[in-house]
Amino acid sequence: MSPHPRPPAPPGRPLVRDPAFLRLWTGTTASGLATWALPFILGLAVLDGTLTAGGLGAALAARTAGFLAAVPVAGALADRLSRRRVVTWSGLAAAGASPLVAVGAAESALLMAAAAAVVGAGQGACRPAFQALTAEVVPEPRRQEANAALTLSVRVTTLVAPGATALLSTVLGTGVLVAGTALLWAAAALLPPRGADAPPGADVTGAAGAARPSLLTDLADGLREARRHPWFVSGLGALTAVIATGYSATGVLLPVVGRDSFGGEAVLAGALTGYTAGALAGAVLIARWRPPSAGWAALAGLALYGFAPLSLLVAAHPAVVVGAYVLAGIGIELFNVPWFTATQREVEPSKLARVSSLDFLFSYGLAPAGLALIAPAADAFGTGPVLAVCAAVCFAAPAAAALAPGARHFRRAPAAALEGARPRRHPPRRPRKPRAPDEARQRARPPGGGAAAGAPSGV
Repeated sequence: MSPHPRPPAPPGRPLVRDPAFLRLWTGTTASGLATWALPFILGLAVLDGTLTAGGLGAALAARTAGFLAAVPVAGALADRLSRRRVVTWSGLAAAGASPLVAVGAAESALLMAAAAAVVGAGQGACRPAFQALTAEVVPEPRRQEANAALTLSVRVTTLVAPGATALLSTVLGTGVLVAGTALLWAAAALLPPRGADAPPGADVTGAAGAARPSLLTDLADGLREARRHPWFVSGLGALTAVIATGYSATGVLLPVVGRDSFGGEAVLAGALTGYTAGALAGAVLIARWRPPSAGWAALAGLALYGFAPLSLLVAAHPAVVVGAYVLAGIGIELFNVPWFTATQREVEPSKLARVSSLDFLFSYGLAPAGLALIAPAADAFGTGPVLAVCAAVCFAAPAAAALAPGARHFRRAPAAALEGARPRRHPPRRPRKPRAPDEARQRARPPGGGAAAGAPSGV
């Protein structure tokens, strides 16, 4: 039974007819689209000469720094306050800073970087709060379907949006488009439904006059809660390894292999489109599919990303590369949706945002490190060995995570099951109490120990 306080939806009622879920879906879609749009639009500004490559790098670095700084703090605040309130304020902060990014791109690199950091902070703050708000709005039996619908909307927008955005930039200009992302952040801030006034079980005022715990104490509690679930720790390690290697190979080495081995950008465009199409197919599949060993199936899906760097290593035919990225896209959603659903189900509700913040902090936080290291590694050791290592890590990390306790079903084994799995130590047998001899019978027996003469046998 779910510990979250929302009553179950009417049986048979589709999620698309649930007003609360529709508002949540619209808000998260707007947030995801705004997150994708900023680097894409700034990239178009570099192409049209209104922004330098150095300015683009500074803005994206500042946005990443803001994201990483805000994620853990927002996770702690979302577990203290209303999750809806954290979503509202983080979205409004990003909405207010987005026009300043456009102004800074034209006037001041320092202003642009500072505004981009605030946008990144808003993005990072809303992610764990949205995860926890989903658990409050959607009843537990419908969450996998809901998480699939949320990720499906983001995949559709990222498939359609690049062409539409490039077309709009020729009419409105990139500055107007950057400022326009403020509308998306405003929608993300204002549209989601109201959840609980405070997370279930949260200590809002402090116990009996005691001082409220510090943010560091709250973060330490969230870390302890994550460690209570070995499947979560191992799965997060596998996800971080795949992102730091497989995603980095895509971001840095896919363009290089496409240019050197296939002589153009067609493979790059085909691989990225195939990845998004595969992710769409994976989201549709996992919305209904309930594998009996959900955790192992999810980790197997994550391991499919290994075929992406492996296809670049072989570089046999463009169709092989595109097909590998389709598989990777399918697999990533076969992992993401059950992963989010299991986290929302298994983690203590009052600590859900903090544990979700650890997810985003490690998985996305180490991605820039992989991007920064993979190019020097390719220069030092060659593209082939680096791709081989990336593929091996993508295959091996989920396989190792599958060995963790609870990984098969993404569930923490109950105490009774854990006790039954341990070898039982039988207590030593108590020595039998010797029986008192029947002295009368012993005296009646003849010296030879046999029965008395003439007596019936057995007497």
